[in-house]
Amino acid sequence: MEVYRLSNARRADDLTGTGARLAGGRWNYVGTPVLYTAGSRALATLEVLVHSPLSYIPDYYRMLTIRVPDDSIVSVPLEQLPDGWNTLTPPTSIKDITENWLANNRFLLLKVPSAVVEGEYNFLINPTHHRSSEVTIVSKQPYRFDPRLLRE
Repeated sequence: MEVYRLSNARRADDLTGTGARLAGGRWNYVGTPVLYTAGSRALATLEVLVHSPLSYIPDYYRMLTIRVPDDSIVSVPLEQLPDGWNTLTPPTSIKDITENWLANNRFLLLKVPSAVVEGEYNFLINPTHHRSSEVTIVSKQPYRFDPRLLRE
């Protein structure tokens, strides 16, 4: 299976989850390494843009196509998520879902619903899982954001 990641060119080869470990994210606490990927290039684009100021056009990005095993995935059912999971400041309990998944260490990928696009999914990768060596970058292409997406 292929997933997508839009990354700053300087860190495009880093699949260790360092960025998420340092900054935290919707699904992980600061200190917890996890690699965020998306089910499509379009979703990967939107996931970056929601964190960018208006009129700022990010440059020096690469779109990564990443191959992952499709036999080590567990999904988070939408109906099991707490109210407000997709708000700007979600309840921290959704980070506990990721902590439990990582502690269990049974599955390489955690399929989670996108808070940006209803019906789409992101895939979190556990960079410390014993199968993480099977996660490979298939392609890494320069990426240009269409400026129409960022106009005021």
